[in-house]
Parts: sequence; C-alpha cells; structure tokens
Amino acid sequence: MVLLGWAVRTGPVPIDMWFQRLGHGMGSFRHAFLVFSEPIAVTVALLIGVIVAVRRRRTRLALAMVVSPLLAIGIVRICKPIFGREKGGDLAYPSGHTTFLVTVAGLLVLLAGVALWAVMVALTVSLLGMFGLSMTFHYFTDTIGGLLLGTSVVCVVAILARAEPAPRS
Repeated sequence: MVLLGWAVRTGPVPIDMWFQRLGHGMGSFRHAFLVFSEPIAVTVALLIGVIVAVRRRRTRLALAMVVSPLLAIGIVRICKPIFGREKGGDLAYPSGHTTFLVTVAGLLVLLAGVALWAVMVALTVSLLGMFGLSMTFHYFTDTIGGLLLGTSVVCVVAILARAEPAPRS
C-alpha cells in the first residue's frame, strides 16, 4: 500500500483515467455501483455481524469487529495527508470507503468461518464497490490502496481473534 501510494502520489496513471472515462461514458448509471460502498449499508452489515458474534459467544471477534474498522479509518486519515494525492480537491489515497468496505467484508468472512460462500460474497461486493468508486469519487489506484489496507487489517484480526473454520454441516 505504501509503495503504491508513493508511486501514484503525483497524479492519476493510465488505468485511473480508463476507469474515469468508463464512468463518464456510463453517465448516471455508474452511481448504481456506489450502493455497495455506502457507509450506512456497510455499517448495518457490521452491526448485524457484531450481534451474531456476541450471540455465538465469539467475544474476541466481536470486539475486533468493533475496533478494527475504526482503526482502519484512523490509519486512512493519517495516510491521506502523507501521500497528498487529490481528486476533486479532496485527499483521495487510500480510499476510506474501500478500506471500510473491505475491512467489514473481511470481518464478516471471519465470522462465517472463512466459508467459500462468504469469501465469494465478500469478494463480489468489494469489487463492485471498488468499481463504482473508481468511476466516481476515487481513482482506481485509490481503491487498490484501500483494498490493501483493509485486507491487512483483517489479516491482523484473523491472527488475534484466531478465527475458527466454519463448522461442517
């Protein structure tokens, strides 16, 4: 994430502009993809996950599900001025929306015991959210930075919470 941020700090790269042109060509339809990264929707999914974790008596994971998204966004707020990359006058790298989305999606995968279906749902939702953000409020590489940061946070949580595999049915 740090190397990518350093590499793109001066401005957009060709793949960033490709996504911007694609979004422009899609018109207002591109905004439909933003539903996947909408903070309220992601927060509701997180709260449901915390409730499920508490009911399953997975206290460490429930605590991690509360703390780690806040930590991830805190890291984003520290990193943005360091990299100084802007889009539309706002600091853009790494994408906070993507970081939050990927962190929450990863935590929900851990809650589901890293079941294949959960991985596939998290991957799909994360990619669709990144796609929407890459065509609107962020450059594509901003979303990749958010993906890398969010994934790193989830990996630390997986180690600390010692996620258990999903029970076989």
